[in-house]
Amino acid sequence: MRTVKLNNGVEMPILGLGVYQIPEAEACERTVAEALALGYRSIDTAAAYVNEGAVGAAISKSGVPRNELFVTTKLWIQDMGYDSTLRAFDRSMERLGLDTLDLYLIHQPVNDVYGSWRAMERLVKEGRVRAIGVCNFQPDRLMDLWLHSEIKPAVNQIETHPFDAQFEAAKTLAELNVAHESWGPFAEGRNNLFKHPVLTGIAQAHGRSVAQVVLRWLTMRGIIVIPKSVHKERLAENLDSLSFDLTKEEVIRINALDTGKSAFLDHRDPATVRWLSDVHFDI
Repeated sequence: MRTVKLNNGVEMPILGLGVYQIPEAEACERTVAEALALGYRSIDTAAAYVNEGAVGAAISKSGVPRNELFVTTKLWIQDMGYDSTLRAFDRSMERLGLDTLDLYLIHQPVNDVYGSWRAMERLVKEGRVRAIGVCNFQPDRLMDLWLHSEIKPAVNQIETHPFDAQFEAAKTLAELNVAHESWGPFAEGRNNLFKHPVLTGIAQAHGRSVAQVVLRWLTMRGIIVIPKSVHKERLAENLDSLSFDLTKEEVIRINALDTGKSAFLDHRDPATVRWLSDVHFDI
């Protein structure tokens, strides 16, 4: 598996499995088990996905050595703050059944970001986490955290797909040496992504699927991807997306699909911040 070297020297697989929206324990455990058997070595979960326990069960039964795995989980808004972050981390680790975590992310740029970040820095210093980062941070918010932190964010996981390519955000990420990770690489099918004529044309030219074309477009930019699927054949297909290259002309055609707008939500919108702050989970 190809990797991306984070700014602290940790190697992270460029392609992994995301388990967002697989809350059913049996389905999640089966999906993770199948992914690991196929060769996936990076698993991305979150406390708010309410499936850390299923992920942990699949890992423990897989027989894959722990040092071959890269496991990510995330801190939800209701647990932000120094002390509550440490407690939330302990609960996540108990559910995952792990002693150390590879990557711990602040899930949303809301509430006491700096208190939580100090706690996460402590977890790194204690050897309980290998790398820390954030999700959904706009360039200005990321710059502020980067400037006022001792341990710099290693990753920013942000919405990135052909219709919101995040070219401007990528410039800031490159400047700060923060790895760019995509969530929603397929835009959850919005804008008719899987039947878009540009993407289907390129897919047909390579004898590939649209999903493989989108993933390769991202990984050729050096962007980490964590596509989700509960179907074994699609898990294998996504993993195989690294086995071909797009031409420069094809990349330009995909780049032109960018609208510069989110297909989901605007984290700078006060209504979004209010809505996110009201979302609580039994975690």
